[in-house]
Amino acid sequence: MDKFYEIDNNKIKVSLDDGLIRLKSDKALWIYLDGAAIPQTLKLVKIIKSDYDSTFGKSLKISDNSLTVEIWAHVYSHYFGLLINRNNKIKWLRKLLLKGIERAEIIDCGEKSIDTNRWFWDLISGFKKPISWFIPKDIGKKKLIP
Repeated sequence: MDKFYEIDNNKIKVSLDDGLIRLKSDKALWIYLDGAAIPQTLKLVKIIKSDYDSTFGKSLKISDNSLTVEIWAHVYSHYFGLLINRNNKIKWLRKLLLKGIERAEIIDCGEKSIDTNRWFWDLISGFKKPISWFIPKDIGKKKLIP
């Protein structure tokens, strides 16, 4: 079920399925996260999880921190892939980067029974604060995506 959450003048696209949420790494999400990624992501996570609970009548079994670091990983992989590829002239590297960019653009966050990588996000979620130090500044102002 596709939805748009209007948060701070940004339309964040989210899809809800049983045990799974999907976000789109796009300009709206980048602008929304820009400059205040920790509180903004936590706010988004709370909204998504609350809506999930209302929609399915049960809680999404993903911790806030795990969901946060997974969202960041995809958004910033998408960002860095586009940034590197912008001036890249090496054909084989361009193909490789484009594949990674496509994968990073859709953020699939599933419960353990669905998402085989959930253990990894759970593991690194304890390092949310130091991970946040590497978040690029002014990501929403970069002209990498329309």
